[in-house]
Amino acid sequence: MATLSQWVAGSRPRTLPNSIVPVAVGTGVAIGYDHFVWWRALLALFVSLLLQIGVNYANDYSDGIRGTDEVRVGPMRLVGQKVAPPKQVLAAALGCFALAAVAGLVLAAVTSWWLILIGAVAIAAAWFYTGGSRPYGYRALGELSVFVFFGLVSVVGTAYVQLESLPWAAWVASIPVGLLSCSMLVVNNLRDIPTDTASGKRTLAVLLGDRRTRLLYAGCGVAAFASVVIVAFSRPWALLALPSALWAVAPNRRVLGGAKGPALIPVLGETGRLQIIFGALFTIGLAL
Repeated sequence: MATLSQWVAGSRPRTLPNSIVPVAVGTGVAIGYDHFVWWRALLALFVSLLLQIGVNYANDYSDGIRGTDEVRVGPMRLVGQKVAPPKQVLAAALGCFALAAVAGLVLAAVTSWWLILIGAVAIAAAWFYTGGSRPYGYRALGELSVFVFFGLVSVVGTAYVQLESLPWAAWVASIPVGLLSCSMLVVNNLRDIPTDTASGKRTLAVLLGDRRTRLLYAGCGVAAFASVVIVAFSRPWALLALPSALWAVAPNRRVLGGAKGPALIPVLGETGRLQIIFGALFTIGLAL
């Protein structure tokens, strides 16, 4: 039986900024329009966190039963390392999805029922990333999915449930958030290129190769900060987010310096820290 600490490790807490930052930024947009609804923002955060944890457990289950995770360099995998039975990990994933669906239904009931369709698509995307007979995460589409769901959908959706409208500011603000979320997956897949290649998992990193994947990681960060400048043409205080670029130096030095395998594990934490600091400053800038 897996211990509580192992279940927490299996939820991959270093990836949680992917779900926290978009909700914060979407709420910043809502505050900027003088329409902050705290309980709807909390429900949106609840949904986002549960979907993130759910997809992490679902990936653990699907990769584990395929044998993809038998040789791991990165954080713990519950199924692949035989720490927890596959059925338990599957139940944890489905439980997270179910709780997210319930919270999403509440938001749909007070705003618009079309949110149910968006939620259903998000859950399906979470499952079929590595689940099913033709997982799209094995076909180099993971980064695109992350950009859409942890950028566009999460930021715009959070703003919508508070504003009940779709302001352009939410769409534009979602771009840097989605790009930084992508950078987390890029470095994760960079680390796993050797094992993913051996197991037949064709991630974008496997297709691009080591050098171009490192450039992609750096490019996501550069594009994210460049898009903040674009946002600032109408929301000047958004420039408050630019100093967070200082926290991009260390992970980029490791990635561009050729770090491999275990040496890339700290980059996940550093990228998460960058996301949190960027998200906090960007949220404040959008709210002012």
